[in-house]
Amino acid sequence: MNKKILAFLSFSLLLFACHRKSIPGGEGNIVTETGNASFYSDKFDGKLTSNGETFKQNKLTAAHKKIAFGTNVKVTNLSNDKSVIVRINDRGPFVSGRMIDLSKAAAKQIDMIDAGVAKVKIEYRRKP
Repeated sequence: MNKKILAFLSFSLLLFACHRKSIPGGEGNIVTETGNASFYSDKFDGKLTSNGETFKQNKLTAAHKKIAFGTNVKVTNLSNDKSVIVRINDRGPFVSGRMIDLSKAAAKQIDMIDAGVAKVKIEYRRKP
């Protein structure tokens, strides 16, 4: 087999093996919900979140009304299938029709900055 093809196949296999889109968090039932996501305004950067942390727009975090603090949630933008894993550290959103508020870093990863609001699917493990 040609060395270039073999190198390409090896590199492709390595990338595929390292790419992680699964939901971290160990044991528990996987919960899936769909709804609208928005992202935090810059005015909240540096403010305290509901769990006592300082909010930072450049971290992969989110607010949800009920999911336990510290839960890792996979958020997938249904218009482009891009996903990001965020950690819940705040409560909200408090705007009707919205399910989750993302940090700006998370919103950028799923390419929803221009839209402002996007239909998403969230997946997480319910802790036993």
